[in-house]
Amino acid sequence: MVPKPIIIIKDLNKNYGPHKVLSGFDMTLYEGENLVIMGKSGSGKSVMIKCIIGLEEPDSGCIEVMGKDITKINQTEWNELRTEVGFLFQGSALYDSMSVRENLEFPLRRHPKKFGDIIDATSLVEDALNSVGLVDAIDLMPDELSGGMKRRVALARTLILQPKIILYDEPTTGLDPITSKEIILLMMSIQKQYHTSSIIITHDVDCARVIANRMILLIDGINYAEGTFEELSRSNDSKIKAFFKQS
Repeated sequence: MVPKPIIIIKDLNKNYGPHKVLSGFDMTLYEGENLVIMGKSGSGKSVMIKCIIGLEEPDSGCIEVMGKDITKINQTEWNELRTEVGFLFQGSALYDSMSVRENLEFPLRRHPKKFGDIIDATSLVEDALNSVGLVDAIDLMPDELSGGMKRRVALARTLILQPKIILYDEPTTGLDPITSKEIILLMMSIQKQYHTSSIIITHDVDCARVIANRMILLIDGINYAEGTFEELSRSNDSKIKAFFKQS
């Protein structure tokens, strides 16, 4: 059975003044897959996923998420759709003045209709923290956590609304190799447990090798090459080979 497309991007363009970032980028994310997108710094990887979540507005193009073109829906529809799309920020982006518990409760307060009128916030928070192995940290403050623990808590906060799609922006950046491996294995475990579809923005070749069902190389603002890790790593194209020198 052919997997169902869950995100479709067509001819996405984004400029900052004279600087072209995305120049007709195309992409499809299929249900249940981990899609890795690699590109040089400044190539538009993070801009692209911020367009998907509405943090950036494209100049032109179509972004269809779960059958809805987000460039055309109204604010009410967009707010409902956002609860199905989780975003793990590159720097974790925890609220320093809130405990771990309060950080995870925050999305529940912003989207009270997600689980109906009656919800057990404590149970949802504990379940999310259990998924990342940090339920014992529930009452700690962010400054009491290591870098790896902060990333796990941020991932638990992403999971709290039980999204169908997760967007990861450089999930292993700034972490030591052992912690990076732990985060990668955790992402794979979450995909199986929650049946998520994920886009992973990374420059970490080891991360891509382990987690990618499929890869896209974003070069010169377009989908330059697409395939499995093995297929792309065997390419003789000089631009593609440059991404795998560290592997």
